[in-house]
Amino acid sequence: MNSTYSIRNLTRRAALVAAAGSATFVLAACGGDGGGNSGSGHDAHASASASESAGAEATRGAHNAQDVSFAQGMIPHHRQALEMARLADGRAVSGAVKDLAARVEKAQDPEIRAMTGWLKQWGEDAPEPADSMDHSGMPGMMGGEDMAGLEKLTGKAFDTQFLTLMVEHHEGAVKMAAVEKSKGRYGPAKAMAGGIVTAQNAEIREMNKLLGKSRG
Repeated sequence: MNSTYSIRNLTRRAALVAAAGSATFVLAACGGDGGGNSGSGHDAHASASASESAGAEATRGAHNAQDVSFAQGMIPHHRQALEMARLADGRAVSGAVKDLAARVEKAQDPEIRAMTGWLKQWGEDAPEPADSMDHSGMPGMMGGEDMAGLEKLTGKAFDTQFLTLMVEHHEGAVKMAAVEKSKGRYGPAKAMAGGIVTAQNAEIREMNKLLGKSRG
């Protein structure tokens, strides 16, 4: 009886040991799977973070020094055009001149806001409104005497001088925009430059025709 009892005890112990070993193996396998999934998730998260960082860096680097120069120069250039256009109200006699002045204001005011936004986005200084008269060396910009003289004119004399000065002003803007088109990097700035070249060249032709009529 004692021998039989001992054999049974040994058999039970062996079964318990085997069961415990199986359970340990299963837990280890589950733990391995969980660790694998966790690692994959971490790698995916790290990859996504890296992609986001790369995308942000690409956005920050999507402009160059020419884009900054274009925006910083064209803002005061446009502001002077707006000052000239606003003088037409109450001074111009030609309906064509008044219409042109209104179109200049409608087109260039939103462009000033857009360029100011780009400069802030890039962490660059945006010209203040008071700076608009401090760029007489810029292509097409009027000096203080020219602007003061235009303010004193009315009627046909104003129309002729306005058109003469605005043609020169537009030609300067076209030159600046052409440089941006060829050397800039920022897509929206290059697109704006292309629009300026197209629109202002058309207005130059229009103004030259008006000057031809008034001179004839």
